[in-house]
Amino acid sequence: MAKSEFYVSADVEADGPIPGPFSMSSFGLAVAGVHDGAGFRALDPAERTFYAELKPISDAYDPEALAVGGLDRGRLTREGQDPARAMNAAAAWLAAAADELAATPVFVAYPLGYDWMWLYWYFMRFADGGSPFGHSRCLDLKTLYAAKAEVAISGATKRSMPSHLLSSRPHTHHALDDAIEQGELFQNLMRWQA
Repeated sequence: MAKSEFYVSADVEADGPIPGPFSMSSFGLAVAGVHDGAGFRALDPAERTFYAELKPISDAYDPEALAVGGLDRGRLTREGQDPARAMNAAAAWLAAAADELAATPVFVAYPLGYDWMWLYWYFMRFADGGSPFGHSRCLDLKTLYAAKAEVAISGATKRSMPSHLLSSRPHTHHALDDAIEQGELFQNLMRWQA
């Protein structure tokens, strides 16, 4: 029998296009469901969550990128968590969820490339144990929709999805809000028979 997996919807707000030269401002994680090898079971994504705001790791930033998340960089410099503390706390939270659910974590995002790039880099750079998702336990919701709907990736936008697949929650650009919203989209896509 296949090992059980639990799906963690992830969202990142950052002050630039790539990690390293720029900084992750905040991230949110929300457990959206479990697959036991035989079937998928949705979980309330607002029930098991993690959120952190981080101190910048460099002086460089893109004002337009920073404005998307609405976080004040000066406040993050003073009050944000040290990246090592935040990433180790997130790894510990994921380990506790893995124990509770008797499952392995899988990273879920829309689009995967952006959020995975940031969180994988930060876990590898700052967390004592590296990435809790390994180097490839991830699922792209854009690709999942494209495959089920039989459309090209360029046509796999939220605007093109049937409204019943979308979450009723607003997309606020607050990392935890958006991780929860995206968790509901993930659940709808998993249950959808196109």
